[in-house]
Amino acid sequence: MEEAADDRLPAHLEVSALIRAVEAAGGFATVVKRGERTAGTILVCTCEKGRDSVLYERMPSVEKGREWVATRRQDPEKPLEFNDYLAKRGERDRDCWIVELDIANAQRFIA
Repeated sequence: MEEAADDRLPAHLEVSALIRAVEAAGGFATVVKRGERTAGTILVCTCEKGRDSVLYERMPSVEKGREWVATRRQDPEKPLEFNDYLAKRGERDRDCWIVELDIANAQRFIA
């Protein structure tokens, strides 16, 4: 069963908690783009030492309602394409948040 939008944690609180958790674990986290304070979509870009970026988005799931899914990976041969995609995505969806987590095994923070 999918949870109702009213039952979700406001986006700004979820982003703040995510950043604090990563920083407490010794990593770096930052908001690349601020979105709608309450109900904005959150995109999480994970990397380690600024390399091998992976973009995660929440997608509908039959079992869990919504779950984090890797939707894009940085091509080591064309690293700027990943950043261009993020910029375009942010322009298309003004309500979305883009958060970068730079820490080993970053996906553990959104699992």
